[in-house]
Amino acid sequence: MSAEAYPPRDIADALAEAKARKVSLRNPGQLVLGSDQILVANGTIFDKPPDLNAARDHLMALKGQTHRLITAAVMIRDGEVTFRHIEIAKLVMRDFSDDFLDAYLKDEGEEILACVGAYRLEGWGAQLFQRVEGDYFTILGLPLLACLEHLRDQGILIR
Repeated sequence: MSAEAYPPRDIADALAEAKARKVSLRNPGQLVLGSDQILVANGTIFDKPPDLNAARDHLMALKGQTHRLITAAVMIRDGEVTFRHIEIAKLVMRDFSDDFLDAYLKDEGEEILACVGAYRLEGWGAQLFQRVEGDYFTILGLPLLACLEHLRDQGILIR
């Protein structure tokens, strides 16, 4: 998919809102959080890889490149958006060896198929990177600190 069709931040935001709205409809009166993440590199939006061969292709395309993770969070109560937040992290993948990639894919296995970039920063995936700029939780897929602040503002968490 071309990143030019819709701004990636709008896509991440719309996906996060759709998730929250779907659950909110089944849970009246409850505050529901939806979150989603888009990976953009060189004008291309990456989806979660369907299999390990596609994960290899993703990682080879990102190798030695800079990409952005755009993470959106939306909270909804009774159909009304109470919170909307988008954060962007910038990651530079190192120029890793084929041997490293083979070992990485073997060790991480199908767990990385649930990750848009085919990596988990909290695991072996940290070794893929030369530089990471941005909030750790945002990279994991949820701008947690901003969400917690909103919950404190709403009196749900103790200030």
